[in-house]
Amino acid sequence: MGVNLKDLIPPNCKTEVSDLRQLARKIVAFDAYNALYQFLAAIRQPDGTPLMDSKSRVTSHLSGLFYRTINLVENGIKPVYVFDGKPPEIKRIELERRKVRKEKAQKLAEKAYEEGAIEEAAKYVVQAINLESPMVKDAKDLLEAMGMPYVQASEEGEAQAAYLAKKGLSWATASQDYDSLLFGSPRLVRNLTITGRRKLPGREVYVEIKPEIIELNTLLKALGITREQLIDIAILIGTDYNPDGVEGIGPKTALQIIKMHGSLEKALKFLPQAKFPEDPLKIRSYFLNPPVNENVDIEWREPDKNKIIQILVKEHDFSMDRVENAIKRLEKGYREFIKSSTTSLDLWFKK
Repeated sequence: MGVNLKDLIPPNCKTEVSDLRQLARKIVAFDAYNALYQFLAAIRQPDGTPLMDSKSRVTSHLSGLFYRTINLVENGIKPVYVFDGKPPEIKRIELERRKVRKEKAQKLAEKAYEEGAIEEAAKYVVQAINLESPMVKDAKDLLEAMGMPYVQASEEGEAQAAYLAKKGLSWATASQDYDSLLFGSPRLVRNLTITGRRKLPGREVYVEIKPEIIELNTLLKALGITREQLIDIAILIGTDYNPDGVEGIGPKTALQIIKMHGSLEKALKFLPQAKFPEDPLKIRSYFLNPPVNENVDIEWREPDKNKIIQILVKEHDFSMDRVENAIKRLEKGYREFIKSSTTSLDLWFKK
């Protein structure tokens, strides 16, 4: 779920993107798992169940990945998707918790369906979402067919995405979570996978969601802290590696504590209630020096129409007309925004 830094970020440290064309000619590294989970949660039938093909295989993630990626390319954005590798050992407690929560939600969803409580069931179904290995493989196959590059991370996808941004291989990372800032990404773009009119969970209220850019250096300057101190604050609040954080400490209190004491080590001397499943200094070290795949090959290629149709239409029962029309949009976007600039990456960093 990532660390919740939302309440810590001043309004003037977020730049709203009113038009995706503002990000044209930018290479953006997407946290693929984060994006796929967003698609699985958002693209559902009225009763909350995901889209499926005739063999009862979930296809919501493929629908979201296909059409959203085309939308990005049409607006001049060059996406790179970064997939999680093996979870780090220090994440085991959080992963176990997620497993238990999902199993509980699945049981509650089944009970609600039996009782005819469709809205309640839909809520629990979303909480029970699982991204299975075959679904990830299908996503990678689709990206290859579309000519879109992806990178396989050693461990955490957001750490790998941040690495690409730090090395200048991308302009920013894209995720709903804030962790890539802790991993050192110079920029984070939120809401790119959920832009548009969205219904608020459990309410008949719709809001217009727009992307927002958060620049790490701007944020650190506004808060008067270093990146190391931002990590220390996150550890006090709670991260994927210490989910509970420190009892009674929220984002603003954590900021005050770290600014007062200077570092987590000094602050902990005055926090007798602080308990961690892992050495907090080990957690900080992981954020500062995560394992990453340094041998990456990022290349965009011309879409393969036949392969796309094979995956979506023939294997997963998508509409031929809709897919063919979408492919035309993808091919046009590729010609206008990708093919013409692949010989000079510098062009993508001028704006």
